[in-house]
Formats: sequence, C-alpha cells, structure tokens
Amino acid sequence: MHFKSILLILSLSLFFVGCGSQKRVVSSKKHKGFVVKEPKPTNLPSVKQVEHITKLKTTEKKLNKYSLEYIRKYAPIAVREMHLYKIPASITLAQGLLESNNGRSELAAKSNNHFGIKCHKGWRGERVYHNDDRRGECFRKYTYVETSFEDHSKFLTSRNRYKPLFKLRERDYKAWARGLKRAGYATDRKYPNKLISIIKRYKLYEFDTFKKGRLQYKHNKSTSIKKSDNKYYTVKKGDTLYAIARKFGVSVVTLKELNRLSGNDLDIGQELRLK
Repeated sequence: MHFKSILLILSLSLFFVGCGSQKRVVSSKKHKGFVVKEPKPTNLPSVKQVEHITKLKTTEKKLNKYSLEYIRKYAPIAVREMHLYKIPASITLAQGLLESNNGRSELAAKSNNHFGIKCHKGWRGERVYHNDDRRGECFRKYTYVETSFEDHSKFLTSRNRYKPLFKLRERDYKAWARGLKRAGYATDRKYPNKLISIIKRYKLYEFDTFKKGRLQYKHNKSTSIKKSDNKYYTVKKGDTLYAIARKFGVSVVTLKELNRLSGNDLDIGQELRLK
C-alpha cells in the first residue's frame, strides 16, 4: 500500500476515535486556593416514595426501572428542596431524571452532577471538563448527590433570569417547565415537553402536594468556601466591580485578573478574591 494512503487511513482512524468520545468526562481538578465544604448528608424522612412507586407499577407495567429507582432514592431530597426554595418537587425530579439519564450519565456517575450545571462565574470548587455544546466545557463536581440538588436550587433562586418562575404557582409544573426554557436553562426546543412527559408518566406532580407538616429540615450550608484574612468578598445586590474595587483599595484590573473575569458582569453570591 502506498505510504501516503497509510497515513491517510491512520489520520481518519484517529479522527473517528476522537469523535466517539465526545461525551466523556475528560479531566478533573480542584481550584487552587479554595476549599469547598460539603456537609455529610443526613437521612431524610419518607415522602411515601416507596408507596408511590408500588402504585405506579400496578397501573403501568412498562416503566423504566432506573427511573423508578431514581425516584425512590431522591424524591425526599426534591421535596425538601421544594420546602426550602419553593421549587416544585416534580420539576426538580424531572430535571434530575432527564439531565442525569436516571443518574447513570458519566457526568452524574463520576461527578455527582445531576443537573448539568456548568462552572459559571464564582464557582471555586472541584470541576471536570466535559465535551458538551463545546469541547472541554467546565462542569461542577460534587462529593455528594445531595449537594448537587441543593446547588440546583441555589442556581435557580440566585439568578435574575429565573425570577419570573417564582411568581408562578408552585404546583403549576407545566408553566415551570416552559419558564425554564424561556429563561435559557436548556437549548433544546423540546425541553419543556420532555419534562412534562416525565412528570405525567411517573405522576411526579403528586410530590408537589406533600406538605411540610411535622417535617423539619436543617438548611445545610453546603458548598461554603473557607476564607481567611479578609481575602474574599461575597457579591451583594447592587454591587459593581468599580464599587468593590474602591471599597477594598484595589484596582478593577487587579480584581479581574485575580478572579479570571473577562467582563464586568457579576452574580449575586459570587465569591471574589481580593488579594
């Protein structure tokens, strides 16, 4: 075989091997200078998820066993998040089921990231790099799945673009599903319909009616960042880079360099390094 032909075949082989690994987690590392603490999860009271699954099995036989197991394991967490953050449990569960492929995606299995949340500004915890819309995008990595659920709630409640969602009725899961798409949570045009379909099939809306009653939850301070010697500042409503720089006697350029910022936009709750 001609030498040039051999080189061409080898090049094509390498190309197709690369294309076949587009969805793999390619690397993982900690962010230097920061330590993210995740409290050890506590046992949560039942929200009758076992009874819910048993009832589902009697009415429909062809249900995904992995979906049912996901509901059994994580319904109590979704209900707790609803009570703490006013996000419908059905929406949280449906998003978790869809985004994590029933907890079986590589991102979920290796990083406990069940909602596909990327690093974004202010994330200083562990991260993995995963080929998604673009090659090697940065995703958050958690020690516990519970932290992923809580971070999902904080993600929605701390960003202005999701504020309209919290004007909706908590039990209006259809409006929530459509609102998430409008706010830009997902690029898939069918995203709302997929969530609604999951909620209907597994009757997840029943968890939205689960009242807090005697259940008492502790608000875990997960993903808190250790700080020392006043080297960090948490962005508050109304803050600007210029105002923060002036307050702490540093330049805007220095702040941007320390925090690897390409623009001047800030998020409420974002941790800025000052020194």
